[in-house]
Amino acid sequence: MNIFPFFKKPDYFTEPQKAVIVEAIRLAEKQTSGEVRVFVESKNPYMNPMDRAAEVFYNLKMDKTDNRNAVLVYIATTHKEFALFGDEGIYNITGANYWNDAVNNMVEQFTKNNITEGMVNCITQIGETLKYTFPYNLDADKNELPDDIIFGH
Repeated sequence: MNIFPFFKKPDYFTEPQKAVIVEAIRLAEKQTSGEVRVFVESKNPYMNPMDRAAEVFYNLKMDKTDNRNAVLVYIATTHKEFALFGDEGIYNITGANYWNDAVNNMVEQFTKNNITEGMVNCITQIGETLKYTFPYNLDADKNELPDDIIFGH
């Protein structure tokens, strides 16, 4: 029993939606040595969404992967903000146009209120891209970061 209900983190997704998102992460990572994480919070604490995504990325130590090939999908639900933040190993290869396309695809789904589908499509697109530049190696690849969704406040 939670005696402090005001400390309870909000439920942004149903359990089936969470499972679909986590499965998308796992499937994407089966194609690549890259790592994908999702961070969801209600409000962005008064900064540019990309700056917040970078802050979360480094707080989660996502820059410590062997190949510097981690990507964070950041969403602030109440503020209706999101950002994709890729480590230098990815960004240097893909360039800005790739990230703009991924963001535009998410916007298209989000405006239709298809949040889960937009996230799954984005995660899938990231996995597809990473499999060419950071292919999965059965003998050497390891899951460096957890696949679960991280929920902020």
